[in-house]
Amino acid sequence: MHEDDAFMAADKVPESWRAALTPVLDQPSSRELAHALRAAEAAGKVIYPPRGQRLAALDMTPLDEVKVVILGQDPYHGPGQAMGLSFSVPNGVRVPPSLMNIYKELRDDLGIAPSRDGDLSHWARQGVLLLNTALTVEQGQAGSHRQLGWPPITGAVLAAVAAKPEPCVFLLWGSHARQTAEAVPGLKGSHHLLLTAPHPSPLSAHSGFLGCRHFSKANAFLEKHGRGAIDWRVE
Repeated sequence: MHEDDAFMAADKVPESWRAALTPVLDQPSSRELAHALRAAEAAGKVIYPPRGQRLAALDMTPLDEVKVVILGQDPYHGPGQAMGLSFSVPNGVRVPPSLMNIYKELRDDLGIAPSRDGDLSHWARQGVLLLNTALTVEQGQAGSHRQLGWPPITGAVLAAVAAKPEPCVFLLWGSHARQTAEAVPGLKGSHHLLLTAPHPSPLSAHSGFLGCRHFSKANAFLEKHGRGAIDWRVE
């Protein structure tokens, strides 16, 4: 199957990720994903993020530039929120509760004042892969596309990062992120750093996400290995 069939032409697989994703795009699960997305839109259902933004994480962070992976579950399902980067929303959109808790941890860990905006593109451009395990969702239906054919594709993305010789940091917040990463061949026990904590959701942030100090730990690891720290400010 050609990649245009899977991502409906507006979402092209970036060159740096093509070798990692081409094999999985030829699988039946990707054909089923393409069919399901086309059928949903033909039926008048609203899918987030819109076409052209569904591979934004890969567009903004080439494979050879990945330093950190922050793994989410699926895109925000409210109007105007999803932009193809996990936890991120466009500027001008109200900052969601989970991202507010991420900002609180940044303040306590690195002294970075919480931003009024939620666009995390500045992180992505520095090598922070803001990946969800499902890259689309139906409006108002959280988790609706988690088993629609995305997991093999995003799993191939994670496997490509795991295969990188340069040490990377995986920030795994919540059981879903942890279990997803642990299933990636060769990742657990590798030269990469895996940091786990509860999800930053208000339901769990006070159970160990707040106070985890993942941002300073990630930077210390990157600097130790000569990869350069991330500027975690939100611009």
